[in-house]
Amino acid sequence: MKVTAAPLPPGKPIPLWRHLYVQVLFAIVAGVVLGHFWPTTGEALKPLGDGFIKLVKMVIAPVIFLTVVTGIAGMRELAAVGRVAGKAFAYFLFFSTLALIVGLIVANVVQPGAGMNVDPGTLDAGAIADYAHKAQESTLTGFLMSVIPTTMVSALTDGSILQTLFVAILFGVSLSLVGKPAEPIFELLERLTLVVFRLVGILMKAAPIGAFGAMAFTVGKYGVGTLVNLGALVATFYLTSLIFVLGVLGTVAWLHGFSIFKLIAYLKAELLLVLGTSSSEAALPSLIGKLERAGCDKGVVGLVVPTGYSFNLDGTNIYMTLAALFIAQATGIELSWGQQAALLGVAMLSSKGAAGVTGAGFITLAATLSIVPSVPVAGMALILGVDRFMSECRSLTNFIGNAVATIVVARWEGKLDRTRLDEVLNHRAASDDRPIDEDDAHMTVNPA
Repeated sequence: MKVTAAPLPPGKPIPLWRHLYVQVLFAIVAGVVLGHFWPTTGEALKPLGDGFIKLVKMVIAPVIFLTVVTGIAGMRELAAVGRVAGKAFAYFLFFSTLALIVGLIVANVVQPGAGMNVDPGTLDAGAIADYAHKAQESTLTGFLMSVIPTTMVSALTDGSILQTLFVAILFGVSLSLVGKPAEPIFELLERLTLVVFRLVGILMKAAPIGAFGAMAFTVGKYGVGTLVNLGALVATFYLTSLIFVLGVLGTVAWLHGFSIFKLIAYLKAELLLVLGTSSSEAALPSLIGKLERAGCDKGVVGLVVPTGYSFNLDGTNIYMTLAALFIAQATGIELSWGQQAALLGVAMLSSKGAAGVTGAGFITLAATLSIVPSVPVAGMALILGVDRFMSECRSLTNFIGNAVATIVVARWEGKLDRTRLDEVLNHRAASDDRPIDEDDAHMTVNPA
């Protein structure tokens, strides 16, 4: 038995206002206006954004568990699982390192912190004390131990993506090894997947409300004027991320037969949701569903996407080296090429050690600077005020990077339906113009 995509009937054209991306875009604009003109009210709407993110996080563990287990069990060959994981990690390691190097190069060329002449002794170290404490806890050993859950069930209730992935892989492998006696369980999980993805569609209807509340809070609390003093850093980061997405990832996409622009257009609703909530996790369940509908094998999607959310953080890596050198430049510290190479090496390790931690970008930066004594950790207080604005760009870049990685690994494995991908990216697939909850309704269960 397997779940397959059946074409939707043509039906009537969907009104523009019913498209999720239009609703989210309108909500973001409304949130900015409200936060700017009525900042107190905007701050008070924080629970709307937080509540929506909690709703989505509620289903992330079940989505990952069901997708990974059924994907691995459906592969039949365990060698294929190891091969997909190996290719995915090779991809993650190369492009994550490349992102660190890109941030380092841009920081040296643009030098956004030059001329600020900040005295490190005048910085408020207490403002970043909590982040520094979390960074000390996020050691590589601690990270590896945290992957192992207390119980199998706690992996699905504690909200850790890596713990859920760990248990799901073990369960999927066990299901595959048992074979025929386990087929009823496999069928049950396949059918349960349909129910969970329909639930995701229902929750996505609240996305505009969440985006509205989150954006109103951000602008109301920090103000648009916050960007003026540190505008050079924010602008440099956004420009660097844009160059990485369109230049580096765009080239990767072109070499593998698809357009990065068309992929971004296909994921526009999810990207606007990430922009509004500053959280790529908010769009994780929807990303899994859309990549499967775009022709990527379910098993590949189930392995690559959740793993990439912890190990393929292109936007976070660009931010780390760029922000570290900005702090050094702002405090008048000259770093030699040897010291910058050491910074790069430490960042490569710490970016994995703090993976999956809430606020991972800022915490990872604290972990990196605490190991590199040349740059004062207290310097992070300089960017604390605009970190919220940069977190949106980090999340967007991470999200697009994982979408590209999944399609590329699927193609390497010969598990990509090129015809289906072409239809979806060129808007020739019937499901493209449906509301998000109807997109998942066209899945049917067929006997194997």
